[in-house]
This record gives sequence, structure tokens and C-alpha cells, in this order.
Amino acid sequence: MKTLSANFLLLFLIALPTTLMIFSNSNILVAADDAMEGEQDQEPEDDDEATVETDDGAGDDSDQAVTETEKTEGEEEEDDTQIKPSQDADATILFTRPINTNDLPSGEIVRFLVGFKNNGEKEFTVTSLEASFRYPQDYTFFIQNFTAAVYNQVVEPSKEATFEYGFTPSESFNARPFGLTILLNYKDNEDNVFQNAVFNETINVVEPDEGLDGETFFLYVFLAALVVLALVGVQQLFNQYGKKHLGGGKGKPSQKIEMGTQKANVDYSWLPQETLQQELNKSPKGSPRGGSPRKRKSKRGSGEE
Repeated sequence: MKTLSANFLLLFLIALPTTLMIFSNSNILVAADDAMEGEQDQEPEDDDEATVETDDGAGDDSDQAVTETEKTEGEEEEDDTQIKPSQDADATILFTRPINTNDLPSGEIVRFLVGFKNNGEKEFTVTSLEASFRYPQDYTFFIQNFTAAVYNQVVEPSKEATFEYGFTPSESFNARPFGLTILLNYKDNEDNVFQNAVFNETINVVEPDEGLDGETFFLYVFLAALVVLALVGVQQLFNQYGKKHLGGGKGKPSQKIEMGTQKANVDYSWLPQETLQQELNKSPKGSPRGGSPRKRKSKRGSGEE
């Protein structure tokens, strides 16, 4: 029973890490597939727009000139609708965790500080700070929006203020590039809204460098279970072969050899006859020269008669 329970425990230790590793990898793959499906569903729309533009430009020169003027007017309208930064304010950013802004660890919080300086004569109110992941080839395509931090802090003229913000990249974005956009929103006394892009670059989401993660832990548990299983097997083999070769088996009792008294050829001629006769009469075993007890009894019986 002990060996069966030990073997069952070892099999459980071996199967548990493997099962957990399989399920964790499957969850990561499912999340990555969902993200990729969302991108693939969105990409055909961009292709349709591109084909529409090429079809419009395939007409006459007059039509092409009209479309170009419409595009320029549309671009100017988009530029007008975009919120611009104020000339009387400066904003800077400093990443505190991690320091390297090109590689951001997945599953860990990323923190940075945004400094705001009022160089004008009016007061500014810093309303919020927001961050988002964009598609690297097209920054107008949003992949993930992070929670915006609301401050509503007033910065007087010739004053400075610092704001802290943090977000956590998803673990499903490992080994992929993204466009990181960080926007600072503020307004003046006349409720004119401004926006400053303090960071707008492409970054890489990488796996964190940790001393011991979940996969490594389960790998060590699996190796320890294998070592214990090997030791138990060696012990069982040693017990089986040791009983056969060393003990010789329980069914065969060991043979005992008894060494009795052995008669030696002793010369009694030097002893006097009287002494020798007395010793022979006292000894129940007979004379050392030989002779059976029956012969001695017969002699004694004949002498008595």
C-alpha cells in the first residue's frame, strides 16, 4: 500500500504542472487569436476605402482635380478639428518604471511623470491625462485605450506641476510592436481646450525578466518529481536484488555443523595399571583403548558370577 500511494503521489505531481502549463498556454493563445481576429476584421474596411479612392481617381483629369481639392479641404478640416497645444505651455515626460521606453514589460505596471509648465499670463487647468495603444502603421486605429486620469488642477502663471500616471499592458501583447500615444488635456480661463501629445512613438511589448515565473516553477516541480520517482525505483530494485543475493532467501535455513569430541590416539602405557584400572572403572564411557559398553557389561557380569 505504501508503494502504491507513493506512486500515485508521484504521478499527481508529474501531471499537475503539465496540465497547468497546457491550460495557461491555451488561454494566452485564445486571447492572442481574439486580438488578431479583431485586427483582421478591421483591416478589410481600410482596404475598401483604399479601393474606393483609387476608383475615384481613375476618371478624367477634371474629376481627379476635383477629388484632390476635396481631399485637401478634408485634410484642412481635420487639422482644424484636431486640438492643438497652447504656445504658452510646455509639457515633458519622464518614464520611471521602466527607464527604457522602447521595451515595456507585459503584465507589469508602467509608470511615468508628466511635467507641465505655464509660461503665459493666464491660468491653465490640467483636466486629464490619457494613454492608448495604436496600430503602428496607422495611428488613427486604436487597439487599446487605458483609463484616463482626471486631475482638474490649476497651474498659475510661471508655475510648474507634475502629474503621475500608470497603466499595465496586457500579457496577450507579448513580442508585438505598438504605437503608444500619451495625451495631456488642459484649458485656460476662457475655456479654450488644448491638448499636448507628450509621447507618440512606437514601442515593443516584451516578456518581463523575472527570476522565477509560473512556468519555471512548474518545470522545477516536474524535475523534482522525476528525481523522486527515480530514487524510489532504485530503492525498490536494491531491496529486491539485495534479498536474493545477500539474505539467500527465508525458506532455506542455515546448516549448523556441530563438532563433537574426537578420540585421539593417546598412549596410556606409561600410566600404572592400577591407576588406569581405576579411571576405567570410574568412566561411564569405557576405556580409551576401545570396547563397546555391552562387552564391558558382559565382562562385569561374568566376574560377578
